[in-house]
Amino acid sequence: MKRSLSFFARRSSLLVATGAVVALGGCSSSAPLFLSDGRATTLVQCPVGSDSCSQQATASCNGGYDVVRQSSESGTLSLIYACRAAAK
Repeated sequence: MKRSLSFFARRSSLLVATGAVVALGGCSSSAPLFLSDGRATTLVQCPVGSDSCSQQATASCNGGYDVVRQSSESGTLSLIYACRAAAK
């Protein structure tokens, strides 16, 4: 059975496209990170020198949060925080 070159090119393109979708799907479905006490963490990024990161964390947590890790690189502050448990 004789197949044309375009048949193999289309099939090859389909395999590459399918592989790309599978690979990208793995990136977007990563599990959230949790602290040992079960609280979920959140990453926010903002310009260094701005209080935008702390404002976002405060708004998200209704005021109370703990800084898990903070770093800055190339003018961007990265803040990983966890909301404090609500008082009972």
